[in-house]
Amino acid sequence: MATRRVIPRVLLKISGEALAPAGEKGLGRDQLAFVTSEVTEALGAGVELAMVVGGGNFLRGRDVSGESVHRVTADHMGMLATIINGLALQGSLETAGVETRVLSAIQVADVAEPFIVRRATRHLEKGRVVIFVGGTGNPFFSTDSAAALRANEIGAGLLLKGTNVRGVYSADPRVDSNAEFFETITFDEVLSRKLAVMDSAAFALCRENNLPIRVFHMNEPGNIASALKGDQIGTLVSN
Repeated sequence: MATRRVIPRVLLKISGEALAPAGEKGLGRDQLAFVTSEVTEALGAGVELAMVVGGGNFLRGRDVSGESVHRVTADHMGMLATIINGLALQGSLETAGVETRVLSAIQVADVAEPFIVRRATRHLEKGRVVIFVGGTGNPFFSTDSAAALRANEIGAGLLLKGTNVRGVYSADPRVDSNAEFFETITFDEVLSRKLAVMDSAAFALCRENNLPIRVFHMNEPGNIASALKGDQIGTLVSN
């Protein structure tokens, strides 16, 4: 009996802002094309790819919650924003010939499948890119937490976090020119130093389940593809 080749399974987390024109809201055609090109290149090297996308290019729940909009309602608004981005990514990827499925944590049956772990893993085994939207389906949890949760649920070997800096620093390198860059760092160090790359709930979940995170600059051409192929770029966070 033939042995099935083991294909690396990776979850890529990107922000909603990565899909917007620089300094603007909404969706940018060039930005969608860039992400699509990078993902397509990586798939050619053989990887099972899932994605989680944020919604900050349209709306973040915490930014609109207040006296007029309750935090729970605001967070649900943010979840809907991630669905818009997921559908945009699906359209762009499928135009490029990449078979894609969008799975949502909240029920939007006319436009996306409901999230079911077995369904997600089956799509991945068939070579489809799976885009998880709707966050965790619960208020008070970020899409970083959703990425950590989904990565663990589908048995990913690596969580990739795309950012707009090289990786993890001791401080914001855009503000502090003396910020130290880390090629590797432990979860415990990230949490104790309170380094704001992903929220602490996401880091803690990955630490508990021994799931490494690679943080990298996703806006440089070739970086998404390199990260998906397993190249040593950015910062590796692990136990």
